[in-house]
Amino acid sequence: MKKLVSGILDFRKNVLPHKLEMFARLANGQQPDVLFIACSDSRVAPNWFASTDPGDLFVIRNVGNLVPPCGDSHHSVAAALDFALMSLKIKHIVVCGHSGCGAIHAIFDGLEKVESEHLKSWLKNGEPALKYSDDQIRYDVGTSSEDKISQFNVLLQIKHLKTYPIVQNKMQKDKVKIHGWWFEIPRGSVYSFIELTKKFELISEEVVANIDK
Repeated sequence: MKKLVSGILDFRKNVLPHKLEMFARLANGQQPDVLFIACSDSRVAPNWFASTDPGDLFVIRNVGNLVPPCGDSHHSVAAALDFALMSLKIKHIVVCGHSGCGAIHAIFDGLEKVESEHLKSWLKNGEPALKYSDDQIRYDVGTSSEDKISQFNVLLQIKHLKTYPIVQNKMQKDKVKIHGWWFEIPRGSVYSFIELTKKFELISEEVVANIDK
């Protein structure tokens, strides 16, 4: 906690004086073009590894970067999704998983071992990822079983996203695009799922060139 408070003091002293114009602009409203769905894991910092500023990303974070299918009893993600697409007119949605994910470990180890009923109920939204198939996704040699599930889980949550009528409508009108990303913590590398190769490829200049603004 002391580090957190000290960081606020450092921000106010060393960063804020150079960002006053930006915050004055943000006070008039937000216009992010990306909805970023990420895990709550403290090691996953989208604004940091994507070098974005305040106002660039509208973020949903939860245990396991999960998106319950439309009609599920968990409404938090659905509410944020509606707000992002209806009010903010988001153009891109990123679902980002990561290596060494605790949620994926719990799913892999068996949800019957999870003591918390709330957590167990929530993680069921990722349990189908256990049925990952090499026909649907190609993995790098040496990828652990849990990281394979983590990558496949990204595709599963994208599938869940597409069950929402508002997402279907926006996609049909080409007003929103969905991207699957995966963050490899040990290397600090970010990968994007490429449909053509059925693989998470390291984000490169070529990948960036093929993404619409």
